[in-house]
Amino acid sequence: MKVLVAMSGGVDSAVAAARMVAAGHEVTGVHLALSKNPASYRSGARGCCSLEDSHDARRAADKLGIPFYVWDFSDRFASDVVDDFVAEYAAGRTPNPCLRCNEKIKFAAVLERGLALGFDAVATGHYARLENHGDEVSLHRAADPAKDQSYVLGVLDQHQLRHSLFPLCDTTKTEIRAEAAALGLGVAKKPDSHDICFIADGDTAGFLRGRIGTEPGEFVDAQGVVVGQHTGHYQFTVGQRRGLRLGVPAADGRPRYVLDIEPVTKRVVVGPEEALSVRVIEGIRPIWAQSRVEGSWRGVAQVRAHGDALACRVSSPDQDSLLIELDEPVRGIAPGQAVVVYDGDRVVGSATIAHARAVSARDDGVS
Repeated sequence: MKVLVAMSGGVDSAVAAARMVAAGHEVTGVHLALSKNPASYRSGARGCCSLEDSHDARRAADKLGIPFYVWDFSDRFASDVVDDFVAEYAAGRTPNPCLRCNEKIKFAAVLERGLALGFDAVATGHYARLENHGDEVSLHRAADPAKDQSYVLGVLDQHQLRHSLFPLCDTTKTEIRAEAAALGLGVAKKPDSHDICFIADGDTAGFLRGRIGTEPGEFVDAQGVVVGQHTGHYQFTVGQRRGLRLGVPAADGRPRYVLDIEPVTKRVVVGPEEALSVRVIEGIRPIWAQSRVEGSWRGVAQVRAHGDALACRVSSPDQDSLLIELDEPVRGIAPGQAVVVYDGDRVVGSATIAHARAVSARDDGVS
C-alpha cells in the first residue's frame, strides 16, 4: 500500500512513519508548511508548525530512508483555520483550531492531494484506533486514555476514515519515546506541543486585538447592571474567571465568571460559578463518523480534548442539529467548541456547540 505520512516534526509522527515502513508499505513523508513566514508562528522545538519542526521531520525521514517533501498549505491554512479562528472569536464563540485543522487541512486538503497522487491512505501520529467492518470503518478511543485523541478526530467522516491510518493506536507515549530512541530518531525526547501554533507568543488576546482592533464594551451582571469595562469582548470565553478586572465587586464578595458574550452589544455577562452549570447542549453542523443515527439513544459526550466522558441521551432532531441531554450538569461550556458523542469507546459523530442551557424540556415539565 502507498502511504503518505504527515510528519509534524514530533516524536509521534516519526514513529508512525517508522511503523508504516516496518509494515512493508511504500511510505512517503510530507511536512506541511502552514505559514508564508515560519518565524511568524511559534518557534522552538515543540512538535508542530515551526521551522525547526520541518528540519526535525526531514531528519527523521532521512533516518528511515523514505522520500520526504514539504507541501505549502499556507493559503488554505490562513483562510480555513486562522481566519475562521478570528471570525469565531469576533462572533462571541470559542473555536478549537486543532479540530478545524484536522477537518480542513490534514484530512481534507492533504488527503485530497494524496489520493490524486496515487496514495492509498494518510497516516498520522494521532492516538486513536480504527476498526474495519467491511464497507465501514469505525473510530475508537486509543489504548492510552491519557493520550487519546479521538475527540480531535471526531470531525472526520466515513470517506476520510477509510483512507486514514493511526499506527500508534495500541501504544502508550512512554513506549513511543522508547521506540523512537531504539530507532535512533533524534526527536525521541522532544517535548509535546500544546499551544496554538499560529500564536507565537501564546498571547491569544493580543493576537486577536491585532486582527480585530479595540472594541470597548461593558461587563454586566445577569440583571444588566454595568459592573466594569473592557477593550474587546473577543478577549473572553465562557467560564473565564481570571483577567476580568471588574470595577464593581459582587455583593457577596464571591468571584464572578463569564456567563455569556454578546458580540452585537459588545457586552460580556458575568455571574456566580453555579450559573455556568448546563444540562442541555445544542449542536449544529453535525458530522457523522458513520451514517446519521435516527431516534434517541444513550451514549457519552465529550466537550474538551481531555475532558470527562459525560453520560447523556443523544438525539438528532434533523439533518442539521444534534441534541445532548446530560445526566449531570457540567460547567463552562462555550458556544463554538466541539461536542463529540460516543457509543462506548466508538465515535458516533460530532457537532459545533451552538447553545447550552441549564434545563431540559423534561425538567420544564414539557413532554
